[in-house]
Amino acid sequence: MADETRKDLDGVLAVWSRRKWLAILAFAAPMAAAASLITFLPNLYRSTATVLVDRQQIPETFVRSTVTSALETRLQTISQEILSRSRLEALITRFALYPDLWTQAPSEEVIKRMRGDIKLELKGVEARGQREATVAFTISYQGNEPATVSLVTNTLASFYIEEDLKARGRQATGTAEFLKVQLEETKKRLDIHEQRVSEFKRRHLGELPQQMEANLATLERLHAQLRLNADSQTRASERRQALSSQLAEADSLLVAAAAAPGGPGAPRETSEARLARLKQELTRLRTQFSAKYPDVVLLAAEVTALEREVADAKAHELKPEENPATPPVTPLTPYVLRLKEALSEAETDIKVLKGEERRLRDGIAAYQGRVENVPRREQEFRELSRDYESTRELYSSLLKRYEEAQLAESMEQRQKGEQFRVLDPAIPNSEPAAPNRFRLLLMALMGSLGLAVGAVVVAERVDTSFHTVDDLRAFSTVPVLVSIPRIITRTDRRRSQWRARLAASAALIGLVMIVGTAYFVASGNEHLVSVLARRGGS
Repeated sequence: MADETRKDLDGVLAVWSRRKWLAILAFAAPMAAAASLITFLPNLYRSTATVLVDRQQIPETFVRSTVTSALETRLQTISQEILSRSRLEALITRFALYPDLWTQAPSEEVIKRMRGDIKLELKGVEARGQREATVAFTISYQGNEPATVSLVTNTLASFYIEEDLKARGRQATGTAEFLKVQLEETKKRLDIHEQRVSEFKRRHLGELPQQMEANLATLERLHAQLRLNADSQTRASERRQALSSQLAEADSLLVAAAAAPGGPGAPRETSEARLARLKQELTRLRTQFSAKYPDVVLLAAEVTALEREVADAKAHELKPEENPATPPVTPLTPYVLRLKEALSEAETDIKVLKGEERRLRDGIAAYQGRVENVPRREQEFRELSRDYESTRELYSSLLKRYEEAQLAESMEQRQKGEQFRVLDPAIPNSEPAAPNRFRLLLMALMGSLGLAVGAVVVAERVDTSFHTVDDLRAFSTVPVLVSIPRIITRTDRRRSQWRARLAASAALIGLVMIVGTAYFVASGNEHLVSVLARRGGS
């Protein structure tokens, strides 16, 4: 075991003896380049400002905020506003940032570079049963001047605070204005629906469902009155028929009595004599009864009629009993007069009853139409009421929301809602944030060693010559008789010294060129530092 270890160690020493310059060159060149590059890289300083999220100062049970967007979403929106081209250009001009890059690269590259140097990080707490709640956030910026970096960071923090206040104010004001417009439009629609309902009630008040029972009761009463009217007309017609029969019978009896000898219509009693007799009879009755007594009234009417007849006869200079063309006149007895008067009253009652019947039928038709129109009117009223109620409820809801939006707007204007507050302002940092030279040198050392080992291994594999007798014996079955060592002359030594000097000079020149190139690449190359920092070199 020890022999094998010694043998391996001798082999390694032999390889080192043959390939030491190759290993030194493979190690020194990248190490020198990396060390020079790391040494000449500029320092980048990062300052961080912590902004605390103060929750709403007024309880939400009293005033509900109209800013309902999530804090994370609002921060991203504000970040897009702050990282816009106009904002970043103003910052670059204000603090004279990236002077070398600004003159050499397009403005878009400078803006992109600054966006990469700004970093936003949210800080939250775990809430049981809920997602992580953001309570604060940090804003950081990196650059080559510590004082300038801290100023830029504090300015960015103030931008976040200002933009949050503006965004919340705009949203609260916009919500209130939107609700105000919607409230005015809804008020107009509500007025229109209210006017339609009022007009419908005014025109069809008797046809509404709540008047249904009243209409039916009135219709039943009119039908009852119509039945009573029909009964009254029947009785009046029967009475008229009976009076007509009695009057006809009385007329026939009087005519027969007047035509008989010695009857009341005989020529021996003239109209004047008959008038005188009736007047005496009227005088006698008035002494016994009042002027409103039926017999007195009938006899007075008969006397008046007979006086008119006698006057007409005298006007024609012809006596009534001597006129051959005058037909026999039926004597007007009180009984006949009462019958005629009763018949006239019966006909008058029939006319009154018929007029009342027409009125009742018209009323029945009107109320019947109202009752029949109730379903249709009810449907129309329901549609109007439904539109009116829905619009009224919408108006009430919008009015309540508008009042809440006004309170929320006032709260935002007084800065009593959720707002940002700088908890820890950015201060100049004395220690650079990048590059981490120790870590970079360590990585360069590891890489250079690996490259040197790899170069030696590759060289050994490519070289097919035999360096020892044992290698030859292991390769060939022919026995080795003798081993002649290499004879080095003075010329060989001189040539070897010249080669060593040339190699040293070339190596020195190469190192100088490597260092110069590294200085040229690394000097002021903040972008390279940022790349190395993002890849874990910081």
